[in-house]
Amino acid sequence: MAAVRLLVTGGAGFIGSHFVRQLLAGAYPDLAAEEVIVVDSLTYAGSRTNLAPVSGDPRLRFVHGDVCDADLLARALRGVEAVVHFAAESHVDRSIAGASVFTRTNVLGTQTLLQCALDAGVDRMVHVSTDEVYGSIDTGSWTEDCPLEPNSPYAASKAGSDLLARAYHRTHGLDVRVTRCCNNYGPYQHPEKLIPLFVTNLLEGEKLPLYGDGGNVREWVHTDDHCRGIALVLAGGRAGEVYHIGGGRELSNRELTGLLLEFFEADWSSVRPVADRKGHDLRYSLDGGKIARELGYRPRVDFAEGLARTVRWYRDNRNWWKPLKPASRAAGVGS
Repeated sequence: MAAVRLLVTGGAGFIGSHFVRQLLAGAYPDLAAEEVIVVDSLTYAGSRTNLAPVSGDPRLRFVHGDVCDADLLARALRGVEAVVHFAAESHVDRSIAGASVFTRTNVLGTQTLLQCALDAGVDRMVHVSTDEVYGSIDTGSWTEDCPLEPNSPYAASKAGSDLLARAYHRTHGLDVRVTRCCNNYGPYQHPEKLIPLFVTNLLEGEKLPLYGDGGNVREWVHTDDHCRGIALVLAGGRAGEVYHIGGGRELSNRELTGLLLEFFEADWSSVRPVADRKGHDLRYSLDGGKIARELGYRPRVDFAEGLARTVRWYRDNRNWWKPLKPASRAAGVGS
């Protein structure tokens, strides 16, 4: 594949910045970048520090801006051949406390980007979504054709954005592909989310606020695997299709807490049970057969090794996360 001019929204956030760093490092054999334009509004969850390892790369251009700003997007999209859309409000607890910013960014922002991409003649686009749009599943795993039954304002806003992506493909013929992933973990994740919150709390000798009985089950994928899956979908996916990107490891929150306690040689006296989240989905699980068959994706990062590397990263990068801790304490527990 020839090198492309690529626009990445939310490219200074946790997952987006990982994708940008890996892309510029040549980690995706089927996807080469002539130029990478990052558009990010730099909310509390995004920082140019996340792009510091590649800040000197001449192919990288940063645009400080909002995905709801059509004029800014129109300028940034000139000559762009492909788009990866990460930009989103993503913390469920924040969406419960106030849903309006989620509707604005995730729904209106996605519609604005889709229209601007259509107007600019963009060749193809990946819209990055979540397993939470399906709601909760007691047994088995969701396939890509399962109905959307979101239960939180965050999940509903992402479901809305997914449906807009589908509509722009069906109505206008825009080549947009949707990916839905499970829970991510890895370096540079904001400490409002479960793994970095618990790791940083353990590093600081603080209690771990575990929701309810800890029985809620999540599937986990290292952000390296997730971003590799996105690159595969951008390079070889089919227009209008949805692809699941999973990690293959399901754990209850209590089981995950136990693993983290083991890393720190701590015991359950370090855990503080807290009242369960409103509308807390019991279990998520994705069937990853489609992306495996069509694009050859399988997760490569062993969960135990990936978790150990993540713990070490937070241990070694206190200067990155310590300024973010007050906001994470105010936001609640993320999973």
